Amino acid sequence: MIHNFSEADVARVLSYEQLIPAMERALIAFSCGEVIQPVRTMLTVEEAQRFLAVMPAVMREAMGAKLVCFYPKNAAAGLPTHRASIALFEPESGRPLAFLDGRLITEMRTAAVSAAVTRRLAAPAARVLTLVGSGVQAHAHLQALRHVCRFDEVRVWSPTPEHAQRFAAHSGARFMDLEAAVRGADVIVTATSSRTPVLRGAWLKPGAHVNAVGACLPSWRELDDEALLGSTLIVDSREAALKESGDVILSRAPIFAEAGELFAGTRRPAPTATTVFKSLGLAVEDIATARLVYDALSPGSEG
Repeated sequence: MIHNFSEADVARVLSYEQLIPAMERALIAFSCGEVIQPVRTMLTVEEAQRFLAVMPAVMREAMGAKLVCFYPKNAAAGLPTHRASIALFEPESGRPLAFLDGRLITEMRTAAVSAAVTRRLAAPAARVLTLVGSGVQAHAHLQALRHVCRFDEVRVWSPTPEHAQRFAAHSGARFMDLEAAVRGADVIVTATSSRTPVLRGAWLKPGAHVNAVGACLPSWRELDDEALLGSTLIVDSREAALKESGDVILSRAPIFAEAGELFAGTRRPAPTATTVFKSLGLAVEDIATARLVYDALSPGSEG
């Protein structure tokens, strides 16, 4: 039987308590060469406005593919910028297991990976979190990061002030000007649709950690050269970062490690280093999350 799981089904069973360690395991496998996965294929439907991405992966526990629509133009209409579907298969026989709505999976696995990296790289005394952006990923990162850090203060900025003010009112964050919000922060998340740098390295305190999750195209950026060249750079995939990330490509910043190497303990930045995690999102993260959901919703399955 092939199952079909909606976003509501996913929301019922998926938690950061399970997802954060699952993302660590998946990325360790990826960096150890145990995952078959090409860099995503991105089809341009309308330049800078509409894209369709194809993201397949094969791992020991599962295989499958995500189809994701990335529509930046939807933001102006208050619609989701990402919509996705995931097909999940049993790797031994190729038997189809399930089709899953991928929007919430994409949202949560992105934040869970950032949380896992932050747990390794943020200062033990990290207490101030700044969210640059106030959309879906800002909300998700606030939830996920609270599982790995105890923040006394949360700051938020958005290029649309009313959005940031609404976010602040609902979350207890402080709405601030951008530079003031970043200065002195221990952990910063950039989750914007900006195509030019919004975060300047001159604003970062020594030892700060940045999770950069926007700017997913080769010509788009969220961080300036100083932020990248003055930090220890971690990526989810070297190959993907060098093909997809404008922040990495245009700054020519050296890549210190993949997240999977960090989790495996084979690469360790200096304890006092200022660090940047450039997240692009990998198919293996989606497939591992889909398998987690499938197992939770189909406990009696043969898969």
